[in-house]
Amino acid sequence: MYHRAKKHFKRADPHLYEAALGIDIEEITPSKDLFRDIVWTIVGQQLSARAADAIFARVLTLFPGRRVTSVRVMKISDEAMRAAGLSMAKVRAIKAFALAVERKELTLLKLATSTDEEVIVELTKVKGIGPWTAEMVLMFSLARPDIFSRGDLGLRKGMMELYGLRKLPSDRRFQKLLDAWSPYRTYAARILWKISDQKTKRVGRKRAAK
Repeated sequence: MYHRAKKHFKRADPHLYEAALGIDIEEITPSKDLFRDIVWTIVGQQLSARAADAIFARVLTLFPGRRVTSVRVMKISDEAMRAAGLSMAKVRAIKAFALAVERKELTLLKLATSTDEEVIVELTKVKGIGPWTAEMVLMFSLARPDIFSRGDLGLRKGMMELYGLRKLPSDRRFQKLLDAWSPYRTYAARILWKISDQKTKRVGRKRAAK
């Protein structure tokens, strides 16, 4: 789908298209373990991908066979999760998520066939899961092609770098760009992250580590 996105950007945004020519992006397929992916995404809130991977690797040691399930999450003590490197807020969020799944207040299988807006509404009902987390799940776990996280700092920095801006674009210009990138805003976001990561030499955002 990336090649189709680039064709679209060639017409809709030549600046983004030129950047895309030098950027390889791996295609994403829907997750086979959505519960695990969402836990990883909660771990990654306000962290670089490298830091999230390091903490998640320690969290995995708490699960026999590294298999993350809602039942097992509920059996792990808060202290053990904190010792793995999680903040108390993230411990609460992960347990609230696991409890919602256990109580069937959140049905993960339904998310695959829900609209983008429905996914955000359902996920953000869980305390500790906000719009950013839901958007990352849509992008990297549900493989939705037209998602953009307006509040993500890396995307904003990538946008400033791409267009040579000294400050963030106005809301009007921001929306104009988002409209132009649709229906491939996920790919636009991933290009901007690459630009931002190249500037800061950071590890790019991705799906949960195996």
